[in-house]
Amino acid sequence: MYQCGTEVCDPGHYYGPAVRDHFLIHYIHSGRGRFCVGDKVYHLSRGQGFLICPNIVTFYQADMEDPWNYSWVGFHGLKAESYLRSAGLTAENPVFSDSGDNYISECFRKMIEAKNLAKGREIRLLGYLYLFLSQLIEQNGTGLFIDTAGSRKEAYVKKAIEYIDMNYSRKMTISELARSIGLDRSYLGSIFKEHLSISLQSYLKNYRMDKACELMKNEDLSIGDIARSVGYDDPLLFSKLFRKCKGVSPREYRRRYIEAN
Repeated sequence: MYQCGTEVCDPGHYYGPAVRDHFLIHYIHSGRGRFCVGDKVYHLSRGQGFLICPNIVTFYQADMEDPWNYSWVGFHGLKAESYLRSAGLTAENPVFSDSGDNYISECFRKMIEAKNLAKGREIRLLGYLYLFLSQLIEQNGTGLFIDTAGSRKEAYVKKAIEYIDMNYSRKMTISELARSIGLDRSYLGSIFKEHLSISLQSYLKNYRMDKACELMKNEDLSIGDIARSVGYDDPLLFSKLFRKCKGVSPREYRRRYIEAN
């Protein structure tokens, strides 16, 4: 879970136009307002809610006479989009209504209370988020998860690439990468190779060497500096791997670059 909260809005209070980098759902406890996405305008009131998807420009505003009081929850994750689709919520269909039994309102109340927990906060919040999403699926969804094994594998591969991009500069391991995604190392390695036709270890090595080539352009950096910048404490090991990958030593690669430019 990324965030949650609640607000009693002033008349005309608005947010946007803006984009988010995660999924964000607002649920209206009372009052009215409007939600705008693309060329569509939704006029919403008590018992309704709206979904904001990542990287989509949206705008929402409280009514001038009867401003809304809403709660929100923001989240992301590998299965977030498939859960939302199962609840019938997409960028093209971002609005939902509750079943009138106050279940969703109660979920949000408990989320807000859980924010004050000292030790079990994250687990409790995540639990209420799942209860909330399961209720949306139960009352609004088709019950069919659009979450195939292929789509999950692609998501895991994408997550692995993102992790390498963020951590290649330090002494990371494939086991550590797999743990961060929550998969067995062997399984992650097999689906990675299945999708990209290269092992995780080779991908990481090639990624580091490509980054090293970029750093070679900076003549203020020594070969040792470059080695450390791409995750190798031992310049000799780095040079050996670089030659094997690029066919020349780091110094020769730099010399050729300088002569060519």
